[in-house]
Amino acid sequence: MSQAVTVPDFAAVEAAAARSAPYVQRTPVLRSRSLDALAGAQLWFKCENLQRAGAFKFRGASNAVWALDAAVAARGVVTHSSGNHGAALALAARARGIAAHIIVPEGAVAAKLAAIEVSGGTVHRCAPTLAAREAACEAVRAQTGATLVHPYTDPQVIAGQGTAALELLREAGPLDVLVVPIGGGGLAAGTALAAHGIDPRIEVCAAEPSGADDAAQSLQRGERIDALTPHTVCDGLRALIGAIDFELLRAHRVQVTTVDDAATLAAMRLVWERLKLVVEPSSAIALAAVLARRDHYAGRRVGIILSGGNVDLQALFAGYD
Repeated sequence: MSQAVTVPDFAAVEAAAARSAPYVQRTPVLRSRSLDALAGAQLWFKCENLQRAGAFKFRGASNAVWALDAAVAARGVVTHSSGNHGAALALAARARGIAAHIIVPEGAVAAKLAAIEVSGGTVHRCAPTLAAREAACEAVRAQTGATLVHPYTDPQVIAGQGTAALELLREAGPLDVLVVPIGGGGLAAGTALAAHGIDPRIEVCAAEPSGADDAAQSLQRGERIDALTPHTVCDGLRALIGAIDFELLRAHRVQVTTVDDAATLAAMRLVWERLKLVVEPSSAIALAAVLARRDHYAGRRVGIILSGGNVDLQALFAGYD
């Protein structure tokens, strides 16, 4: 981890909660007796699919945007994103009256791309590789002077993402475990900071697609994997875990459960049917991870963060137009 990076802590999460409070939704926490019975545990669902921009990403984006001083903010912000972070950053920037440049790889989910544009972001397309995304980001930053707000390695973003767990724990009361999806690691890292700032005994678990299991492999090896080609329906979880996120996950002993896409889609259907909530696969994987390890969670109080609900409805209803 670079020494230039300020690693966030619990105080940063609390500061993020205060800073972003005027802008983010305090999302509901839902229960389901039938899902409790399936899991053999007591489940609390934090509904970040009902967050502004349709995902938890708005928390981190808002904190990062409003943490900038006025002179820096005036030059705008830039990021690369497959969708949810881009839409969130565009919406947060619009609230502050500044420009947002979003680098979007070819093949991004149409619904997420539309959300970026509706939120007022300027879309810049690039090839679907991390190298291309980073190069395009740097070119826009050099041209405009915009501040890079990375989707998951920015300390202010990580702290902002932790506010979802902070709200969940303060509403649900003592929980034994928190389960969140993991891609780049910002939500998992922020959740660990929030959870252990309240109670160091809380177990934090992350759910990762088996076709994009770099976080699981990295933690097992003790060093971050920096090359992996993802194959998963969870488009929001295809990013490699960030360096700062990896170190925070190690420090907080976060466990990673890998889940195949079939189990994730089955869990998504359960959430739609039982909770009557629209969630995307990248969100449903958290419930899938709990159901996959039923013995581990049996009898425990489990918080699950439903991270987003930006489903590609055009693809879902293809052939029915």
